[in-house]
Amino acid sequence: MTPSSQAPSASASPPSAPGAGCVAGRAQITVSPGDPVRRQVCVRPGTVVALVLSPRADGKRWTAARSSAPALVLVTGRQVAADGTAHVSLRTAGTRGGSAEITVSAKEPDLAGTGGVGFTLAVTVTPYAREG
Repeated sequence: MTPSSQAPSASASPPSAPGAGCVAGRAQITVSPGDPVRRQVCVRPGTVVALVLSPRADGKRWTAARSSAPALVLVTGRQVAADGTAHVSLRTAGTRGGSAEITVSAKEPDLAGTGGVGFTLAVTVTPYAREG
């Protein structure tokens, strides 16, 4: 996973210490054809994540984005550009910790039906340590 240069670096695997390597504030995750269909990211509460999914090589279009735990990670927006690039906006809860899976579906543009999951982002929200 490669967050944008504007965001702090994030680890592609679970951090070794709770909260180590978690992204805070804003992060951008870009998915290109040939990348793994599942990624993990660790974020702090209140982080806004921009997920950019390049057009698929198999001709399928990105159609929907869903969160397994909307109270923890909410899909706040989804747009598909004319070139097939999908932009998904995510916002994490302000204080809660936990994990959620964001699934993005893809299907042929001219076929009816729901399509299948084309990409999954496993999001772990790690609260800041409390003093006292």
